[in-house]
Amino acid sequence: MLTDGEMIIRFIVAIVIGLLIGISRRHKPAGIRTFTLLCFGSAIFTIISIGGPFTDSTAYDPTRIIAQIVAGIGFLGLGVIWKEGFGKPSGLTTAAAIWVTAGLGILVGLGMWLETFVAAMFALAILYSKKPLVKARLER
Repeated sequence: MLTDGEMIIRFIVAIVIGLLIGISRRHKPAGIRTFTLLCFGSAIFTIISIGGPFTDSTAYDPTRIIAQIVAGIGFLGLGVIWKEGFGKPSGLTTAAAIWVTAGLGILVGLGMWLETFVAAMFALAILYSKKPLVKARLER
């Protein structure tokens, strides 16, 4: 079971990561609040899965809740794609960012700090890059 201090730290880290990713998407359909809540919510459910009151049961499997986060976020991403484009696929980067943000929230909830930091840095680098790498190389 996590202490109150550990839980609060995980909540704060999830909120900060969601804010940073949301700021990069602030002019898109899913923005700062959406990404912040996504990361925070994923961390909450993960913390519940690893330390909730039902974890004493012998039939308990903490990965079941995490698996449902992944599946549910997939549907949320699909909704962003459908909302964005009616004839051509659009909103794919936002949908992918939603999925990655949920994954980061899961990492935070699990307390996997190194993995969280490295994955967040990669995600932010990708989202803040202005040109796709292939296009930038072709222009040289």
